[in-house]
Amino acid sequence: MHRKIQPRQKKFPVFRLFKRQQMWMLTVPGWGIFMTLVASLIGFTFVNIHPFLAVTSPVKADILVVEGWIPDYALVQALAEFKKNSYRLLIITGTPLERGFYLAEYKNYAALAAATLQKLGLEPEKIIVVSSQEVTKDRTYASAIALQQWLVNADLKLEAINIFTHATHARRSWLIFQQALVPKIKVGVIASSPQNYEPSKWWMYSTGVRSVINEVVAYIYALVVSWKA
Repeated sequence: MHRKIQPRQKKFPVFRLFKRQQMWMLTVPGWGIFMTLVASLIGFTFVNIHPFLAVTSPVKADILVVEGWIPDYALVQALAEFKKNSYRLLIITGTPLERGFYLAEYKNYAALAAATLQKLGLEPEKIIVVSSQEVTKDRTYASAIALQQWLVNADLKLEAINIFTHATHARRSWLIFQQALVPKIKVGVIASSPQNYEPSKWWMYSTGVRSVINEVVAYIYALVVSWKA
């Protein structure tokens, strides 16, 4: 007897939405080590982020540049720094006031800070005001460029300056002023000490948390932006 040969049926591909796959998973001890490493990293960041942002790294200079927007108590600290290290001149930078412009006698932070320092006892002949134009963003950069342009026209023949600014803003100011002035002029930085929170426990104060978070974001932004004119 002959077998009846059945015609071959065409096989159509089957589309599957899922497939079984092997993967590595952490064991209980592995999860314990992983969480310990994460906690250690977070702890290290919490302890070191404020000193990183509020950096103080001065250079040998006889010119102190003060950012005029810093609070009055920071201006007192700037004056103490000026007298302690016998600077020759104090240059104040600043943008126009954001509030009270039409009521205030002084129209920008540089002039306001200069008047404050004179009231604190600094001789007027040792103060130079370098104000910048109104800008909607990147005020530190605007101040750095205004200073750069003023120095080009001034006959000071200086080789280095120190920037005095407020607490966690120091790292960003240092970066931006360096890019505006280096290599012609060395730039050091001095951070003021905050009085509205404890730097070593910044995460316990709302002002400390805002200061650190805002400056971390702003510093990352400053790193990815080219400040070269």
